[in-house]
Amino acid sequence: MNEVVGYALAVGALLVGAWAVVLMVRDRQVDNGFFYATAALELVLVGAFVAGCVALAGTSRDVDGVLFVSYFLAAVLAVPVALVWAIAEKSRWGTGVLVVAMLTVAVLMVRVVDIWTGSYV
Repeated sequence: MNEVVGYALAVGALLVGAWAVVLMVRDRQVDNGFFYATAALELVLVGAFVAGCVALAGTSRDVDGVLFVSYFLAAVLAVPVALVWAIAEKSRWGTGVLVVAMLTVAVLMVRVVDIWTGSYV
C-alpha cells in the first residue's frame, strides 16, 4: 500500500465532498458531472483496494489484516451507498449525505495509511 495513494484518495474524497457542499448550499441535486466524478473516485478506490489486498498478502510487515481490509472496504462501500441515497432523496439532505460520506472516506483512507504504516493507536 502506497502512502501517497492513500493520501491522494483522501484529498480526492475531500474535493468531491466540497463539490457536494456547493450543490447542497445551492439546493441542487446530483448532476451528471458530479456523478462521473464520484464514479471516478469509486473506480480508483476499488483499484487501490485490490492493490492493497495484494500488497497485504505479499508483505512481511506486521499489519493487522482484518482491520486494514475492513477500513478499506468501508471506504469503498460508502461511496455507492451515499450516491444512491443522494439520487433517491430529492432534497438538499440527499446531497448532505454525500458530504458526510466523502468526509468519512477521507478519514478512513487516512486510517488505512496509519494501519499500513503501523502508526495507529
